[in-house]
Amino acid sequence: MVHEMIFAGFGGQGVMLMGQLVAYAAMSQGKHVSWFPSYGPEMRGGTANCAVVVSDEPVGSPVVDEPTALVTMNKPSFLKFLPSLQPGGVLVYNSSLVDLVPDRTDVVVLAVPATEIANELGEVRVANMVALGALLARTAVVEPEEVLRVLAKTLPKHRQDLLPLNRLALERGYGYIG
Repeated sequence: MVHEMIFAGFGGQGVMLMGQLVAYAAMSQGKHVSWFPSYGPEMRGGTANCAVVVSDEPVGSPVVDEPTALVTMNKPSFLKFLPSLQPGGVLVYNSSLVDLVPDRTDVVVLAVPATEIANELGEVRVANMVALGALLARTAVVEPEEVLRVLAKTLPKHRQDLLPLNRLALERGYGYIG
């Protein structure tokens, strides 16, 4: 099985981290992986996206032109990438920041108020983990526990106190769909 995913949003929304967590978790589960970042000209607040391919076979190219799954954290990313989503693909979008309803009936649409849920948890920066939880609930590309294990390994020591909050955000996103 091949999962070709795009994670997109503004810089600072954690889209690169979502892609990295999926990639590392998939590698630790013995899958073949590519992770391909793309940044706008600004460091924070500009556009950012990454393409992730997870496969049982070697990955031929890191480029994803027609993703099987798309996570968009803002309206510009929603508008840019939705047309490229494969029929039958999964769209997870942050309905807290995207006030549009997709006009496509050939994809699975998961409108997740990720920013709102993150605010309820007391930290807007975990909106990415909410969205990631929703994606994992629908696609099962990797196990949520593996994502959390990878996160614990990659977070610097001075950020380890954020693990429980990230776990809660991932669980809330997963539960929102599941």
